[in-house]
Amino acid sequence: MSDIEAIYGSMVFNDAVMEDRLPSDTYAELSHTIKEGKPLNIELANAVAHAMKEWAIENGATHYTHWFQPLSGITSEKHDSFMEPVGDGRAITKFRGKELIQGEPDASSFPNGGLRATFEARGYTAWDPTSYAFIKDEVLCIPTAFCSYTGEALDKKTPLLRSMKAISDQANRVLEFFGEGGHHIITTVGGEQEYFLISEKDYARRQDLMLTGRTLFGAAPCKGQELEEHYFGAIRPTVNEYMKELDDELWKLGVAAKTKHNEVAPCQHELAPIFTNANRAIDENLLTMEKMKLLASHHGLVCLQHEKPFEGINGSGKHNNWSISYGKTNLLEPGESPADNLRFLVFLTCVIESVDEYQELLRMSVASAGNDHRLGANEAPPAIISIFLGDELGAIVEALINDRPYKSAERVAMDLGVDVLPNFLKDNTDRNRTSPFAFTGNKFEFRMPGSQVNLSDCNMILNTAMAKSLKSFADAMQGLEGADFEAAALKYIKQVLTDHQRIVFNGNGYGDEWPIEAERRGLANHKNTAEALPCFVDQKSIDLFAEFGILSEGEVRSRYEVKLDKYTKTLNIEANVMERMVRRNYIPAINAYATKIAKGITAVKEALPSADLADQEELLQRFLDGLKAVNVAYKALKEEHAAAEAIEDSQEQANAYAAKVVPAMEALRAEVDALECITDHGYWPVPTYNDILFYV
Repeated sequence: MSDIEAIYGSMVFNDAVMEDRLPSDTYAELSHTIKEGKPLNIELANAVAHAMKEWAIENGATHYTHWFQPLSGITSEKHDSFMEPVGDGRAITKFRGKELIQGEPDASSFPNGGLRATFEARGYTAWDPTSYAFIKDEVLCIPTAFCSYTGEALDKKTPLLRSMKAISDQANRVLEFFGEGGHHIITTVGGEQEYFLISEKDYARRQDLMLTGRTLFGAAPCKGQELEEHYFGAIRPTVNEYMKELDDELWKLGVAAKTKHNEVAPCQHELAPIFTNANRAIDENLLTMEKMKLLASHHGLVCLQHEKPFEGINGSGKHNNWSISYGKTNLLEPGESPADNLRFLVFLTCVIESVDEYQELLRMSVASAGNDHRLGANEAPPAIISIFLGDELGAIVEALINDRPYKSAERVAMDLGVDVLPNFLKDNTDRNRTSPFAFTGNKFEFRMPGSQVNLSDCNMILNTAMAKSLKSFADAMQGLEGADFEAAALKYIKQVLTDHQRIVFNGNGYGDEWPIEAERRGLANHKNTAEALPCFVDQKSIDLFAEFGILSEGEVRSRYEVKLDKYTKTLNIEANVMERMVRRNYIPAINAYATKIAKGITAVKEALPSADLADQEELLQRFLDGLKAVNVAYKALKEEHAAAEAIEDSQEQANAYAAKVVPAMEALRAEVDALECITDHGYWPVPTYNDILFYV
């Protein structure tokens, strides 16, 4: 059994370690520098670097790395040792302040979206002191930002940090009207990570899983998730051992892994941490994803983080629980009487306005080839952005819009009718799993992000859009105070809620009528990534990011190009794998089984000419017809694939992949999957869904 208190944070150079190891004046100066967001002077950096190195070596580290998030969305690292030769055959360990503050990785091979040429290789990493350094695999990992030689951000972290400053600045302006200004305001995030675990042996025999992260072929299993027995069910012993090791490793790294359980689909699971500062939460989620994959092999398993590894059963998401706070004050906490909590109503109104105004950007932030298979599939939110407020807040918003008094509903005591069971109070608001952006007590749960996504993008957009709305409110209230401010604030709230009430939807997001109603309201419905990405480079978006210094126009356009490039390359790889598997695996296997049937028919006819072989001949004909259909679909995919690859314009190429290649892939899959159901299991070249999803 793990001693949680002993191991928690033991591999993190956290605030407690810094206070213990740094001189008191150095620690105070560092804390002040971090809080004020000012650069470190070299003397302070040297002191911190020395203490960090000594601590790291004591804990087994031999190397250090600047750990950063390039535009690929994953993490990158280059390891340098602490060792430095002294010229007499001996070596000492050194780590200087300048090595802590700044690194210089080769930036030429990272995605840049046209910001620089391949031969322009110089790039810089810069220490982010607001996210703790940690030790991973005997390497001191220092979270850093990453930029080009000319200063453009080439990573996910830098714009996120800029957006957090923007929302802090504007939220403080608003709080000054309530006598609460001057705080270090942060957004908090708790990312619920869903994933699949399958057997290594099955994984090794599925080229599609190995190369694309999802099964490109596969007939539905005889049993799926229809019995609803896996969700919160007893965890398999092998999986439980894996989860225990994962918990231990994450706790050592200071990741507050709190909840683990089986998810809805067979082999699907979830890990949920306690929320924390958004910047640190995203670093910790990326670290969690890495550990999930690495530790699975210790148990003969493979961790799949694709949004839709298996057709016909639920895919995996990453719910982004987002709020705004300072100290212990949550600015999205309604309190006992939310209708009378003006500060809460102001922040709630700004959330509603920001999500409506920039709904397309939010949709864009979670767009990917993998997530296209998940959104709107009656297992995840639809691709239409809307906000769920619940009964009480919904009624308050309606009362404000219509100038009606609001009477708070009394909380209902729940009596289950069994004396031994306790009574408890029913919440005033239910949960809505079909909503993409749902209020859940004192935070909003953004449920659209896919399981592979780096949460920096959606949080950067949420923060920036919210900063814009808060700024608009603060500008409108300038110079007002007391009763004049309260009257003007309520008038402002009413107008904004009236203008943006279309985004509030408390109904069933899975219903067939919702897309029709959403269109009537004027809400966007971008069904795939190719449709979702262009809004990123709309002038409205460029102006938003420029207003708060989040991204320059060049940085916006480069990220748009990177996202397009990743989308088309992902689908190009999937099409390549499909084509090769059909030619090298499926057609030979189907031919072999059809030949066996034909030989059997011939042998029986020779032995017994009068035998009735109508069923066998019908089966053989099904295979012959099926093979013909497979070949037709294969050639159609090859043609559409080649045509898409020949298109030079990035957006037009993405459109072609979405409109032509993806349907051709689906058509080819359907023909192959139909033959799987009638082919002898021993002839089928890969493990089936029945094999993979129900391993022992």
